[in-house]
This record gives sequence, structure tokens and C-alpha cells, in this order.
Amino acid sequence: MRKIIVLMAALLGGQAAAAQQPPAACEALLQERQAMEARLRDWPALGRYRESNARLAAGPRDESRVVFFGDSITEFWNLGEFFPGKAYVNRGISGQTTPQLLLRFRQDVGALKPRVVVILAATNDIAENTGPTTLAAIEDNLMSMAELAAKQEIRVVLASVLPAARYPWKPEIQPVEKILALNAWMKQYAEQEGLVHLDYYAAMAGEKQGLKAGLSEDGVHPNAAGYAVMGRLAGEAIARAMGKSVSPRKPLGDSSPTAPGPARPVVVR
Repeated sequence: MRKIIVLMAALLGGQAAAAQQPPAACEALLQERQAMEARLRDWPALGRYRESNARLAAGPRDESRVVFFGDSITEFWNLGEFFPGKAYVNRGISGQTTPQLLLRFRQDVGALKPRVVVILAATNDIAENTGPTTLAAIEDNLMSMAELAAKQEIRVVLASVLPAARYPWKPEIQPVEKILALNAWMKQYAEQEGLVHLDYYAAMAGEKQGLKAGLSEDGVHPNAAGYAVMGRLAGEAIARAMGKSVSPRKPLGDSSPTAPGPARPVVVR
């Protein structure tokens, strides 16, 4: 009986303490809860670009349109500053992983009917932003995006994951080996499928296989100097993608003999 009385007293005391929280703290907790609920209701963030997508999709296809698709590294990139006068569309969302990107690919890329899509993704997968995952699962998501693009005759520039020695928000994760392995797979996959492989990594890797000094403030996100390097490489890759033809893919499961493999990809460094 004594234990029950003690537990009840502790519970009542906790409720009283919560009731004594200042209004500002209660409001902050409420806002945090609402934000979490909103993220759960729209996990891939399909609502983020829905209205602007509708405006773009309503017009005729712009044969010079390019969609930059990815996470915060893409979202924070001021494309108008680095590519003035170009019909380049930014569809990056901070923190996203490849399963989230795949879910919004049709809406945020396909519906816009670009000539080229530049896919830069997977660093957040390696950081386990949406939970532990495998390289095979990341590869599957990237392949699915490339297949969706090919079905709509959108040329693909597949960009390597940028160097990162550590993630400030996940210091316990050691990303170097996974980044190297995934980038090696990307290069091979681009060769196999005739995609343009954009090798940011080779141009931006420094000591301990992190970003070169001067290209970032936090070791993950490029600064102005980092984006300048990326802009030059992306511009060259897009120019080459614009000149490539898109061949129809075999249906999945087709076991008929294949023609000779596609030409080697253009690797931009």
C-alpha cells in the first residue's frame, strides 16, 4: 500500500511540475509536436514543391530544363547564382534519404519533363537519417530512379557522394568506406547503363578522405568555393548529357539476348 501511495504522489507531483512550465516552453513543445506529426503525415515531403510543380508542369516542355534532385547539398545550392539564365530547377530537400527521394521522383522530376536530371543522393542514407540501411538498398533506390527517368526519356547524370570523414549530427558513424564502395558501384552502374557519371568525389576529396580544406565549413555541406567546383563539373556533365540519346530499356525480367553494351559513360572530374 505504501508503494502505491508513493507512486501516486510522484505522478501527481510530475503533473504539477508540468503544469508549472512557463507558457513559452509549453508553446515550444506544442510546435515541436505539430512539426513531428506533419513530417509523419508526409514522410517523403510531397507537399514541399507541389504548387510550384503544378505551375511548371502546366506549360510546354522546356527542352533545356534540368532538375537538380537530392538532399540539403542540392537544396542549399543557389542555382541561379551559379547557372544564370539557365532553366535549372532545384528539387532538393534537406535530410532526405533515397527512399524518400524515390517516392517523390515522379512528382518532383518526371512531371516537370526535364531534358536532364542530376541525381545527388545517399549521404543521408549512410548517416542513417531514416534508420539503418544497406548499400544494396541504396543502390536499388538509385537504380529505380534511373529507370523511371529512362522511361520518360529523361537523361540521367548520376553524381557521386561527396567526401565526408564524419557527420556532425551522427559522430558515431564512420562513413568513409561506405562512401567509397557506393561511389565505385555508381561508376560501374553508369558504365553499364550508359549514364553520365559525375565524379564530384575525385575533385573534392582531401585529407582523411573528407572534403578538401576550404570547400566546406562543417565537412559535409559545400560552401561557396565548394559549390564553385561542383558548378563547373555539373555544367560539363549536363552538356554531355544533353547530347546523349536515351535508349528504351528492356522490360524487367526479359531474358532475351542483349545487344552489345552501351558506350562508356562520360566521367567528369
